[in-house]
Amino acid sequence: LCRGGLAERLCRLQNRERSAISFWRHQCISDDKIPSDKSGVLIVKILELFEECTIQVAICQQLEESPATLSAEHAVVSAREPILKVLFARETAAHLKSRPQDVIHIYPPWQKLLLKKAAVPVIMNTYFSQKVLPSGHSETRASTHGLRKMLIRKNIISLALTFRLDDDELPQQPSAHQVACGRQMPDKCDSKQHPSAVNDSLLEMVESQGAVGWREAQIRVVIQRVYCLPAREGCRSHLQGNRPLSEALRKDGMFCRLCLLVQDAYGMFSEVQLQSLNSADDTEQYSRRWEGKFCCLAGMKILQRTTRGRALGLFSLIDSLWPPVVPVRVPGQSQDSEMMTTDLPPPSFCYILTAQSGEIHVEVDEEEEISNLYQLPAVRGLKDILQIHACNERCSFWARVLYLKPQTKLNVPVNQREICLFVTDCTLQGMAPLTPKVVAVSVAASCVLSTEVTEALSAASRLIFFKDALWGNGRIICVERTVLLLQKPLLYSAAGADLSELTGPVRLDELDSTTQANSICALRGTVVGVNESTAFSWPTCDRCGNGKLELCPRDRRLMYCNQCSEVVTSPVMKMQLEVFLRCPSRSQSTVKVKVMTQTELLRMLLGTECPGLFVLINMLLSLQSYEVQSVLGKEVGLLNCYVHSATSHPNCVALEEIVLL
Repeated sequence: LCRGGLAERLCRLQNRERSAISFWRHQCISDDKIPSDKSGVLIVKILELFEECTIQVAICQQLEESPATLSAEHAVVSAREPILKVLFARETAAHLKSRPQDVIHIYPPWQKLLLKKAAVPVIMNTYFSQKVLPSGHSETRASTHGLRKMLIRKNIISLALTFRLDDDELPQQPSAHQVACGRQMPDKCDSKQHPSAVNDSLLEMVESQGAVGWREAQIRVVIQRVYCLPAREGCRSHLQGNRPLSEALRKDGMFCRLCLLVQDAYGMFSEVQLQSLNSADDTEQYSRRWEGKFCCLAGMKILQRTTRGRALGLFSLIDSLWPPVVPVRVPGQSQDSEMMTTDLPPPSFCYILTAQSGEIHVEVDEEEEISNLYQLPAVRGLKDILQIHACNERCSFWARVLYLKPQTKLNVPVNQREICLFVTDCTLQGMAPLTPKVVAVSVAASCVLSTEVTEALSAASRLIFFKDALWGNGRIICVERTVLLLQKPLLYSAAGADLSELTGPVRLDELDSTTQANSICALRGTVVGVNESTAFSWPTCDRCGNGKLELCPRDRRLMYCNQCSEVVTSPVMKMQLEVFLRCPSRSQSTVKVKVMTQTELLRMLLGTECPGLFVLINMLLSLQSYEVQSVLGKEVGLLNCYVHSATSHPNCVALEEIVLL
């Protein structure tokens, strides 16, 4: 707010008003009695209650003052001014919890409004009000605070009356677009648990119900997306269990919260945060059952009103769903076909909703057909995604994971480390020039992965569906609200998306002058040197892969694994060595390849015309004299390598030979 401006002054005035009201109420509760000063106090008895435009309207009779404590039984009706219409704000009504026949004391500064065409005066500014209970009934006073909120009749003011629309301007029959966008939720939403009418506008619901909670109202929306958001440790009990690859793939110390991105008939979006989960294993099931279906929400409260600048990730997903595929309604206008449009600016704010404790009601009609307002993810090939010029754009694709590289920075906590997946598809494996054959996809720590996906990635090369990944600055990133699935989505197949699988062997880009760090490539060359100082080998457990074996206490000739608590009779040998190659594709560079492998992999390239580097290392380490000359000049390739660094000063490329999934 501008310093000294009207908005800032109004904000300060409202804060002082709220503080004064809170202090006055606290003082009344602490004294546990009616304030002694009765000058200017208006005493009324409630006859009828109803709600109109978020204001509680009470039809009351004015009472004469009575000495000592005034009760409803001894109240005297004034014949001079018998009927009043008293307006209570939402907060005041929630504090009073009034019912018919209750006696209310209204303290100054209340105001009386006389309308020209109405005989009943209106009482406003009733913030300093107190309910009066019969004397000697302190237990009744205590129990009153625990009463459930009484169901109050609500007078719905028609928009046609508000905007003074004539009857001939209103459509007599709904148009085709109205049926598509504003279909009534099935009778299931009009259950006895929620007797009020079903609304179809998020904004109208917020304005009428406020931020404290929608106890007696429900809203009909369309579920556009289902996903999980991470929740830090402390939101619920600690996760149990320790699965393989937990340090690389699972987000230890994090939970996830099931969330829905919903849209109303006016195009307004809202994110609904539901119950917390220990894992994202059920996300795929909820997504398959709920996305595109109508849903009725009740028992919600506003957690936050966020804007585009505060939640770029959320609004990048909303932008991918904008504009709507069918015309939406326009607030404040008659809803004929001419007033339903798709030419609207994208939303600039979004309400984050959550369920009140013990009052969550999410009713999804899974048997209902897919809504016309639902938008499928725009599935593209990786080649098309690489040609997108926009930034922070959501994209969905189907790709095969070839290699997984966890982040190993020691200064980054395990639950905040990224994972790099190297993927490809049929659009990249062609012969198109200047098109990479493999693309790196970064999986941020905020992207929640299901156990099924993590176990599949650790086992073998799998086809993964990446839904709503983020493309920007030449990178594909899986962030919050990105979902990774193993099953082929039937809806997306029906939409004509290209989900064809690879038919031949996978090819990598060969090492050349354009190869960058943190990529994978294929390498061929001639051995020109070996770094003997780095050559070593060590035994590992054949069951769990533990590389820190000890001598068995009972038999010093055997190895013992502390993790398995078993004797290791057949240890698997691992080795490491650095080899220098001369590569025709980078003749001016020093190419250094680090090899870390197991002896069981040494047979991979046996019998080939150009032996693999594993074979040459085996030859070198098996020689007792370690004659380097025995492997110099040998040709190797093609090797699959991960590029650690590629520098021009000095002109050097450091690689590590890898095994694809």
